[in-house]
Amino acid sequence: MPIFEFKYGDDVKNEPAYLGSVLQVDTRRMMINAEDEHLQRASIGKLVTLKKGTADDWLIGMVDRIVRQIVTADTTEKDGEQKDTSKNDAFPISGNAVTVTLVGMVRWNAGEAGHEFTRSLLDMPDIGQDCFVLRGDSLKAFMGLLVKKGDTEQALEIGKYTLDLEATAYLDGDKFFQRHAALLGSTGSGKSWTVATILERAARLPSANLIVFDLHGEYRELSYADHLRIPGPDDLGTVATPELLYLPYWLMNCEELTAMFVESSEFTAHNQTLVFQDTVFAEKKKILEAAKKTEVLNSFTIDSPVPFDLGIVVAEIQRLNEEMVQGVRGMKQGKFFGQFSRFLARIAGKLRDRRYGFLFQAPEELHSYTAFHGVGKQLLDFTRKNGGIKVVDFSEVPSDVLPVMLGIVARLIYYLQFWMPDEKRHPVALVCDEAHIYLPRDKGNPNQQRAVDNFEKIAKEGRKYGVSLLIVSQRPSDVSDTILSQCNNVMALRLANSNDISAVRNMMPESMTSFIEMLPILDIGEALVVGDAVLLPSRIRINKPDEKPLSATIDFWTEWGRKDVSPDWVLAAENMRRQRRKTS
Repeated sequence: MPIFEFKYGDDVKNEPAYLGSVLQVDTRRMMINAEDEHLQRASIGKLVTLKKGTADDWLIGMVDRIVRQIVTADTTEKDGEQKDTSKNDAFPISGNAVTVTLVGMVRWNAGEAGHEFTRSLLDMPDIGQDCFVLRGDSLKAFMGLLVKKGDTEQALEIGKYTLDLEATAYLDGDKFFQRHAALLGSTGSGKSWTVATILERAARLPSANLIVFDLHGEYRELSYADHLRIPGPDDLGTVATPELLYLPYWLMNCEELTAMFVESSEFTAHNQTLVFQDTVFAEKKKILEAAKKTEVLNSFTIDSPVPFDLGIVVAEIQRLNEEMVQGVRGMKQGKFFGQFSRFLARIAGKLRDRRYGFLFQAPEELHSYTAFHGVGKQLLDFTRKNGGIKVVDFSEVPSDVLPVMLGIVARLIYYLQFWMPDEKRHPVALVCDEAHIYLPRDKGNPNQQRAVDNFEKIAKEGRKYGVSLLIVSQRPSDVSDTILSQCNNVMALRLANSNDISAVRNMMPESMTSFIEMLPILDIGEALVVGDAVLLPSRIRINKPDEKPLSATIDFWTEWGRKDVSPDWVLAAENMRRQRRKTS
């Protein structure tokens, strides 16, 4: 039985779904000549179809432009006299045009004895071929194909197609995370809801493994997630608990440590870097020798995550800074005398700054050789209760410290996956909320640059080792081009800023650029979804999550209208001093 049934031949123009005939064909686009009475059947974003061949194969396209042109013949003779308009060719004629982007084919699969949709185009339309609008039963039949093909073991249900709200929209969960994804939309467009919907679906899987970088505490109350928190100043000196994520300084690699302490513009920066790195390497070697880790000793580098005593390193640099050596006529200043004074002052300042306590004031047990095993398990273990979804709350971390910590976490996860044997590797996805804050297009200070470099490496190479990125941002124009260019799946919610729309357009296939023009008119919770994970570039109404994140916009006018308001300024001041948002 044919999937679509339309009238043909002399009676084709009486077909309620008839649009017009093919006037022009390009590699992915075609132009339809539609008469006035048929033109109103077309609308932007709607689907059309054309039959190909003798089998029940159909080309599917999406309307992206409609033009109605009225061309009136010139009825004035050169000498000023009126032309005879009694002939038909002198009357006004119609020149309407509907531009369509081809998005795939419906083909008859003899082996399966049924129809299937494919994004491949095995044939192109012929000039003069009849074109029909998909609506009513025809649209339901086509959407049924999408639902049937999408509803597999890898299906990630996210909402309903705007074209047919009875048709469930699925993404291919494998392709969505394999090839990275970007979730982009302005404030209040529904990004947090969409993230929460994806997390809820993933939480139902027995071995899910997602890590959410939560910058504003929006996901801290999700019941199905395991919650981690970066220690604040008032957590220092207390017993380490499973919810506190310390990142001891020895987890930092050579570049990160150098960027933390060395000011590259100083005249003695080269000597500072050289001496610091040599001293750190020597201390790590002593630790391994004392622990008799012969196998590690034979291959470790300065970047290897081996605990060392930073106090001993500082003492050695202090000695070199004050060293006096024997000269021909008595004692003289040593080779590095006085070159490290400002360097040592910076180190001392960082060590005293309690905001950096998660790095430099971790509990003693986190400075043992086996502590690294615990940090890795804390980040990547999915077998504990609610361990499939791990939310790391960064909401109380100062902005200048944030890139340092995020860069360390991303690098550790990547390299733990990199060095995991293939047969034991389990994939993990990093959900990067508010990515424009720490993954900027224009790299800032050295600490921020290190963070961007780590995420760019994951974007380019992570999928080989089971590390995926879901980039979430309200300002795509401010996010690293390298990272966005690697996102083969795009979920674009409402955007109004021209720079942001342009950034999304650059991520789309050229044939889909007109599709992007709908971004400013999308409703809250509506998204344009394009990429490998979706069968058809679609406008989808995202399902609301059962547990909503804490991202509701404050109603200013309503709040100003309340009378029972009593802010606690003392509590706010004390929270600011202790760098922790307590409620009492």
